[in-house]
Amino acid sequence: MVLGIETSCDETGVALVRDGVLLGEALSTSMDEHARYGGVVPEIAARAHVQAIVPCVRAALASAGLGTSDIGAVAVTAGPGLATALHVGVSAAKAYATALGVPLYGVHHLAGHLAADLVDGTPLPNPLIALIVSGGHTSLLQVGDLARDPIGHLGDTVDDAAGECFDKVARVLGLPYPGGPAVDRGAVGHDPTALAFPRPLTGRNDAPYTFSFSGLKTAVARWAESHPDSGVPSGDVIASFQEAVVDVLTAKAIRACRDQGIADLLIVGGVAANSRLRELAASRCAAAGIRLRVPARRRCTDNGVMIAALGDLLVRAGAPPSPPDLAAMPGAYLERAQLGVTASLTPTAA
Repeated sequence: MVLGIETSCDETGVALVRDGVLLGEALSTSMDEHARYGGVVPEIAARAHVQAIVPCVRAALASAGLGTSDIGAVAVTAGPGLATALHVGVSAAKAYATALGVPLYGVHHLAGHLAADLVDGTPLPNPLIALIVSGGHTSLLQVGDLARDPIGHLGDTVDDAAGECFDKVARVLGLPYPGGPAVDRGAVGHDPTALAFPRPLTGRNDAPYTFSFSGLKTAVARWAESHPDSGVPSGDVIASFQEAVVDVLTAKAIRACRDQGIADLLIVGGVAANSRLRELAASRCAAAGIRLRVPARRRCTDNGVMIAALGDLLVRAGAPPSPPDLAAMPGAYLERAQLGVTASLTPTAA
C-alpha cells in the first residue's frame, strides 16, 4: 500500500492506494486564508501544511480502516511548487518512510496530474497526447508508459499559464479569488461571442503547440478600462474571455493529436474542471474521432490521490526508490514521472 502526500501549493492531500485501488484519502485546504490577499502566500501555505499533514495522514488511514503498519511505500510531490510548501511534504514523507522502514518515491507534481484518475481502474492509453492546464503550467505533452518512458514536450506556455490568466482577469473584472471557478460560474448563461478577444499564437506562422495568455489578459484589461459604461453585460465579458482561452487550448490539443497520429487526448490540471473547456473538448474530440479522457472534477485540483496513484504505478513497475537525501525541487522540469533518481526503468519499445 502506497501513502501519497501532496503539498505543492495550498492543498494538503493524503491518500492510500494499493494495486490501483483507492483505499482512503483526506484533504485540507488553506485557500480561505489566501483569499484576502488575492493569491497564495507561500509562508501561510507552508504553516498550514505543517498543521494539517499529520491529521490528514491519520484521517486517510482511519477512512481506510488501516494503520501505519500497513503502509508499504511512501510517494511525495518533490516538485515543482512553492519551495516552503514542498519542504513540508518532503520532510514528512522522509520521516514516515524512515520510521516505517519503507521505500520513498519522489514524484513530479505534473506527472501526478496525469495519473489522477488511474484509481478508476482504467490504465492510461499508450501513447497519448496530454494537455496540462493549471495555475502555473500549460503544456502539450506526448506520453507513453508513464512509469517508464520519458515525457515529450510538444509545447509549453511562454508567459502566463491558463489558470494564472483566469486569476488575473478575474481580479480585473472584480471577481473573487480563486479566479477559475469564479469565471466558470460568471460565464454561465451568457454570450461567449459578444466580444472578439484575441486567440494568441494561432496564426499560420505561429508555433503550433506553444501557448501565450499574457496578451489576452492585457486585452481584457484594456477593454475594461476603455469601456467602463459600454452596456455590455459583465457576464458576456466573462464568457467571451473564457471562450478565447478554451478555444485556444482545445484547438491546439486537437491539432497535436492529428499531427502526431494519436487518437487519445487526456486533459488534466485545475483548469480541466472548467465546464466550458470540458464541453468544447468533448465536442471537438467527437468531431475529430479522438477519444477524450478528463478526470472527475474533484481529481483535477491538487490532491493526494494522484500522488499515491503515481507512486503505486512506480512500485508495480519495479522503479527504484528515491534516495534518503531526496530534496524538494521547486523548479523541477517535467521529463519523467519520478524525481531524485539517477537510475531509470528501461523504456518501453517504440
